Formats: sequence, C-alpha cells, structure tokens
Amino acid sequence: MKRTSRTATRRQFLSTAAAAVTLPVSHLTGESSLSGESASGRIDCQSHLFVPELLDFMEKRKTTPYVYRKASDRFVVVGEWHRRILPKHTDVAAKLADMDANGIQMTALSINDPGPEVFGKDGLAIARMVHDYLGGLTKQYPTRFFGLATLPLQDMDGALVELDRCVNSLGMRGILLYSNLDGKFPDLEEFRPLFARAQELDVPLLLHPAYPMTYDATKGYEMVAGLGLMFDTTIALSRIILAGILDQFPKLKLVCPHVGGALPYLIGRIDHQTQVLKRGAERIRKPPSEYLKQVYLDTVTPIALGIRYAYDFAGPERLLFASDHPWVDPKLIAGNIEGLKFPAEDEKRIFSGNAWRLFKLV
Repeated sequence: MKRTSRTATRRQFLSTAAAAVTLPVSHLTGESSLSGESASGRIDCQSHLFVPELLDFMEKRKTTPYVYRKASDRFVVVGEWHRRILPKHTDVAAKLADMDANGIQMTALSINDPGPEVFGKDGLAIARMVHDYLGGLTKQYPTRFFGLATLPLQDMDGALVELDRCVNSLGMRGILLYSNLDGKFPDLEEFRPLFARAQELDVPLLLHPAYPMTYDATKGYEMVAGLGLMFDTTIALSRIILAGILDQFPKLKLVCPHVGGALPYLIGRIDHQTQVLKRGAERIRKPPSEYLKQVYLDTVTPIALGIRYAYDFAGPERLLFASDHPWVDPKLIAGNIEGLKFPAEDEKRIFSGNAWRLFKLV
C-alpha cells in the first residue's frame, strides 16, 4: 500500500524539546541510581519512545501514517498495520524506573516506526521534531540516555545536514536505519551517501525493522511482528552484504538487532549459493558469513538459545545487550544472558563493554 502524506504547518513542527516533558522528581534527577558503578553499568542498545508531539500531529491526519482513538486507547496505523499505544510507550519516568530495576546505567533512545521517510515532503520537519525531543531528553538525563538519529532519507541532502546536526549539536551517538524506507531497501544506490557519511563520522548504524515488505504474507495469523519484521531485517541485511557495501565502506559500524533476524541461521546456505553455485557473488570479495561476523548483533530474543547461537557464531566481542523496551521487558533478556553462564569477562563485554566502545561513551 502506498503511503501518502499531508503538508504540515510550521506551528505543528515547533521544536518539542524536553522542556515540555513533566516528570516526577523522586528518582529522576538526571543522575544514575547506579552511582556505585562506573563504566561497567549495563547499556541497553535498543529502546524506544513514541514522541508525544508527533502522535498529536498524526492524530490530525486521515491517511497512513496516522493515529486514531478507540475508547481510552490510541492506535498508530502504518500501512495496514494497527498497533495500540501503551502507557509505557510515551512514559519517560517508566523507562527510567525499568532501567533502575534492571541495573541499566544508560539506554540508546530511538523513535518507533513510523519514521520520517514515510511523511513525504514533511519528512525533514518530522525528523527535526523527534530529534529535538530526544536531544532534550539526553540533555536532561545525560548519564542515562544517548540518542540515535532517524533520518528523512527521501531527501538525502536534508538528511545529511540533519545527521550532522544530530551528531555535532545534539550529541547523538548513532543512526537508526529502517530495514526498508517506504518500500525501498537501504542497499540501493540512492542511499549510499548515508553509509559514506556514517563512516566519515564514525557513528554506528542500527538496522531496525519497519513496516515490513512481507506484511501481506504474515498478517493472517498476526505474525507481522513475530515473522514479518524479522524477515524484513534479514532481507535488508543480506542485501547490504551482497551489494558490497561493507567492502565499499570497510570502516562502517553496522548493528543488526534481534540477533540478526534469521540471517545467522541461513548464512551457510547463502555462502553455498554465492561461493559454490556462484549466485549473487558479483559484488563481494569473500563469503557472506565473513561479512556477517563484522556486524554487531543485539540480544533481543525471548529464547536463550538464540543468544547462545549468536555468541558461538559471532563471538562475545560482537554481541550487545539490548531490550527493545517497552515492547519487551528487560528482565527477560538479561535473565537469558545470565542463565547462559558465559565467562564473566564475556558477560561484561555483552552487557556493557562492547557498547561503551562502539558508541564512544567514555
């Protein structure tokens, strides 16, 4: 389904900033409650918030993406997908409380789908709105949050200017790149300037699923999130590898959440297709599995065996603790890691050390 957009007024895109956010002051002082810990505190590398001002704007829209109310609930619609917005999806205080309860010192904050790329000519203004909001929160809570930029890649020139603002003015530490950009996979030539600039700035790219290209195939049994998102990421990451992007930009730092989607489990088949049957190997210099081992994988999976497999495949230096909060309880993911009884040094790398280095938090 083609998504349409309506032109937003300047007033609707006034900077949000965190000054508009009123929070209880009990434990939300901006200082970590983990004051006894130093750089060893846990880092959550994937965590989301809906931006209140964007939701308000979307509630005025009648075409996707939009928001509507049903009784006391609000629903966000992207394409044909309707998702209920739960209280924690906009509640900064609840996020901080859950961080404290799970020993999380810092969290990488990013927005939820929909991103600026589906708002047409309003995309740049949307991006500035959500980044001002996230930037305000990271300024208000500098020891708890750091931001990831989500860019309006339908306007590459504007996106690169906004990326520079996010990194150099708002102090953001990386980029959230959707697995498809309003129906276009990110390996396409038109998106290469983003990879070039990310390498130049030395900021990581987190490849995150969006409204999936496989929506129709997975909607029947309500498996859009369970399967559709995972296969969208799998296809996008495979295309990035097979397009030769990791050769073209050898210093690019790429993160794939949800332990790489399905690709780590299928990579042997991809190796065989490219190396033995010579299918799709024209743009790469080595087996796809070797490129995949360069990619950081986060630990968001409800099954510990998935984390164990990623550990065995990629090694502890390439794993990042993440929760996907508020969609997932951090306790589930942390418990899976702890239950695997990795060597203490490796567990520390996964929970914190790798992220401190990757996002340059020290």
